[in-house]
Amino acid sequence: MGIKSLYLAILNFLRTRLSRVQFIMVIATLVGFFSGLGAVFLKTVVHRLQHGVEDISFHRYAYLVFPAIGLLITVFIIRYFLGGQIEKGIAMVLKAIARKSSFIPLKHTYAHIVTSSITVGFGGSVGLEAPIVATGSAVGSNISRISDLNYQERTLLIACGAAAGISAVFNAPIAGVIFAVEVLLTEKVVSYFIPLIISSVVGVLCSKIILQESSMFNFVLKQNFDYNNVPFYILLGVLAGFVSLYYARIFKKTEHWIHEWKLNMFARAVIGGIFLLAIFYVFPPLFGEGYDSVKLVANGTFTTFADNTTLFAALGENWGLIAFTALIVLFKPVAAGITLGSGGNGGNFAPSLFAGSYLGFFFSRLINSTPWFKIPVGNFSLIGMAGVLSGVMYCPLTAIFLIAEITNGYELFIPLMIVSSISFFIVKSYEPYSMDLKRLALEGQVFTHRKEKNILTSIVLSDMLQDSYESINLDKKLRDLVELIKGSEKNIFAVSDNKGKFAGIIELNDIKQKLFQPELFDKVAVKTIMKKPAAILRDDDTMHEVMEKFDIAQSWYLPVLGKERNFIGFISKTKLFSKYREILSRQGDLYEP
Repeated sequence: MGIKSLYLAILNFLRTRLSRVQFIMVIATLVGFFSGLGAVFLKTVVHRLQHGVEDISFHRYAYLVFPAIGLLITVFIIRYFLGGQIEKGIAMVLKAIARKSSFIPLKHTYAHIVTSSITVGFGGSVGLEAPIVATGSAVGSNISRISDLNYQERTLLIACGAAAGISAVFNAPIAGVIFAVEVLLTEKVVSYFIPLIISSVVGVLCSKIILQESSMFNFVLKQNFDYNNVPFYILLGVLAGFVSLYYARIFKKTEHWIHEWKLNMFARAVIGGIFLLAIFYVFPPLFGEGYDSVKLVANGTFTTFADNTTLFAALGENWGLIAFTALIVLFKPVAAGITLGSGGNGGNFAPSLFAGSYLGFFFSRLINSTPWFKIPVGNFSLIGMAGVLSGVMYCPLTAIFLIAEITNGYELFIPLMIVSSISFFIVKSYEPYSMDLKRLALEGQVFTHRKEKNILTSIVLSDMLQDSYESINLDKKLRDLVELIKGSEKNIFAVSDNKGKFAGIIELNDIKQKLFQPELFDKVAVKTIMKKPAAILRDDDTMHEVMEKFDIAQSWYLPVLGKERNFIGFISKTKLFSKYREILSRQGDLYEP
């Protein structure tokens, strides 16, 4: 008996012994376990590669060539082993939920682990969290698929996989649950929290048992919260909001700029690697995901840096450090954009935390340079991480709980809430969608927090299309139409011209009287009794556009045309509403029978 057959046999046994809810809890545990193992494996591989790069480097600056090598290897794997391209990050997961019935291809259970570990392990300036979310989500989708679960349950288990991955990376189970609810699940059903918690706890246990504490992203809070610093936290929140906007726009522009190069993917990787070499030479902390330098900053021990250009030394020790950290914040989205645009795989979760920590450090050192104020550098570095993460990833609650958990307490909860909420409010005032989801959200390819819009997004136009309708040439006579009507059960017909292009429609109610006047059969031409439809649908219209046209036209049937204006079929408003009600009825509480 094969592994799959054994698994299915066990599942069938459990189905007969457990209730539906209990069965989901078992599958959630399984998803959490494998997603946690995936996250642990990815982090371990990356750390081994990073240590390998350090050991191999035979010269002080030899490590600078490794990002280009990593990009070349990643591109090679994608080109020859992964079909030439790979959908990346959280956007892939959300698109699968909205447009692909929560089915994620099996290759995503390993593709992101392989490609992102090489990109980041060799020094690419991106993070592993988005690949871990994609991997965990793929694990949840594929386990639920072979377990024969429905769409609602598949979506829940995708979120369970993502929650387990995040909790395993950061040793933060609450943040993992909040991330899944805040980012992936637009429908927040209370009963979803239990399987999410189970998966998240199992994921973090995998991490705690397998990984050493030194491998974890962990801080010890050195100073308690002081309410006298609230005005500075408010200022940091404002600064974090605008830095988040800067980060998103510069990153997208850099990535888009590289994508526009008319080069093959290997040449693009080489040139991108050369750019990274130059940036890393001037700003060594930008090398890799940067968590080691973040620990120095957040623990208040970042006092010296490698000034390879000697330019910062001219400013003095204090102001040189302030200028250096300010430029680090500004160049981080550039480095991340080059890494991903050149063919690497990774995400912006870690880079936003990195930029936020340096922003908090810069802000606090700048304030402390005055003779009037002294604020805790470590605390502001940690709070800055939450502020930029909230603004870049559009997940303020995740940012709050993540920093609270990795500092082993909730002493900074108040400033975390202040900075994260201000930053998020500023960003949302300028951009309603995050940088990764903006295009997909505007195209109706992913779910938003509008329930009725989400239901329409999940409906595919081709599924609603009724293509069994007859069409008739406009030069035909009424007699030909009558013969067509005799052999049809429809009450609406399309009319086309001599080139096969759509010309109009004929509704049975409009010609009912003429059908009882045989003397007109050979006299009346079809083109004299056809009419223009109230609206026309295109085969690439979104369902949101379809519904808008139905509302404006006040019609029960609208024709669908192809790119060459050829008639494809009709869409029925009645069928569309029936599908809408069907989807709505499936979105219930997990505990409902």
